[in-house]
Order: sequence, then C-alpha cells, then structure tokens
Amino acid sequence: MSKIYSRLEKCYNCFKSKINFTPDIALVLGSGLGDYADGIEIEAALPYSEIEDFPISTVAGHKGRFVFGTVNGVKVVIMQGRVHYYEGYKMEDVVLPIRLMKMMGAKILFLTNAAGGVNFDYHAGDFMLISDQICMAPSPLIGENADELGVRFPDMSNIYNSELRTVVRDTAKKIGVPLQEGVYIQLTGPNYESPAEIRMVRTLGADAVGMSTACEAIAANHAGMKVVGISCISNMACGITDKPLTHAEVQETADRAAPLFKKLITESLTELNGTLTK
Repeated sequence: MSKIYSRLEKCYNCFKSKINFTPDIALVLGSGLGDYADGIEIEAALPYSEIEDFPISTVAGHKGRFVFGTVNGVKVVIMQGRVHYYEGYKMEDVVLPIRLMKMMGAKILFLTNAAGGVNFDYHAGDFMLISDQICMAPSPLIGENADELGVRFPDMSNIYNSELRTVVRDTAKKIGVPLQEGVYIQLTGPNYESPAEIRMVRTLGADAVGMSTACEAIAANHAGMKVVGISCISNMACGITDKPLTHAEVQETADRAAPLFKKLITESLTELNGTLTK
C-alpha cells in the first residue's frame, strides 16, 4: 500500500468513526461562498482539526470544516475552507481533502473559486465556467503514485468533464445567469501577479488566474472523479486597471456576487445529480 493511501485511510477511518454519511457530490467553496454550507439541510459537520493527520486551513474567513447534508435532496459534502499551497503545505496535503471526499463516496467534484480576470472581455462580478486549465504550481502527482487511486500517467484531455459543463451551461441559461467560459490558470501566490506575469498568462491562453483549483482538479481526475468548476471574477488582474489589488476588494466583490452564485450552484447541483442516475 502506498504511503499516500495509508494516510488517506487513516483520515477516512477517523471520519467514519464520527460521521455516517455517503455523499454523491463534493463541493469546494471559494472566497465569498463560505456561508453557503450554513444554508443547506445539514446532517453533520466535521472540523478539519478533528481528523487525524489532516491539514488545517489558515486563511482568514475559512471555517475549516466538512459539512454534510442535502441540497434539494442531493447528498453533498462541502469543504467550508480549502487548503492552499501558499500556506506552506506540501501539495500532497493540499489535495488530501479532495482524495478523502472521493473515498467518502463522492463521484462528482464541483470546484468554485474567486479569480482575477485576465480576458479583457471580462468584468468584476462575472462568472466563468472553467473549460480547461493550466497549472503552474507543482503537480500533486509528483512522487510516489497512489496506485489505489489512479494510474501513474493519467490522461488530462477532459479534466473539466464536457457533459457536466453542458449541464451547468444549460442551467445558467435556464435561470438567467450570464456565464462566461474559459481557461483558468493556477499560480502559487500568495502575492498577486505582476503586470508582466498577467501579460504572460494571457499569452499562454488563460482567461482567469488564481491560487487554487487546478491542482485539486488534477488529483480528482487522477482518482476517477468527474470535475466541473466555476470562477467568480472578483477583480480584474494586475495591469488591466490602474487600481492596486487588495484581498479586501476580492472579498467585497465575491460577497456582492454571492447570492447569484449560490443560486447557480444550487440549481446546478440538482441537475448534476441527475447525471449520476443515467
């Protein structure tokens, strides 16, 4: 048994000793969405600090717990606060929660984040369905492969599942929520990007930039989960406007967009759950 899987089993056994719940969909909440989990039909909650050998989120505003419950009858596990590479954790730690939710039973991973807009056609407050990604942080698959989870060299041609993207796209249209679609790039952070770096990532083909998500999608895809993701464009990236970037601005925009974002997530979860019964 790989060391990665052995550690994962330890976390899973700790979870099972406290919570009796099998989710179908896993949801990771980005900035501005932290209180979404408080509004669902909660069956149980488990702080990360109560799971043996589990990384703890240190970012202000992240509650740092799993919430288990239902959204319109859909059984979900929600990460209320994610772990970032820039916090000083190893990449293995950053994606451990994703792998654990897979072990819990989740078949779909729904990723959300607050991101900087790189595409000139975007505006703060827009939502972007992630069609593909570029990961400029270390791959979470470097090192020993967890054969119990997936193959050594996994295919990444459909990281953001095309069927699930269609479901979210159609859902957004049905409820009247405008939705951009583009490529997300993950840099390490925690500093915001320089104007030259933003010009670079635009040249590479990115439409939005952030400090999470891509590594989580890689780990989920490796483990056989179907992945879908949405970014809230919380600000235009450095150099596009003359305004200096602050975390307060990111949080303010994300909070302002949160009600519409929550509506899109709720309706999408309902429709995504339908794909599991096909």
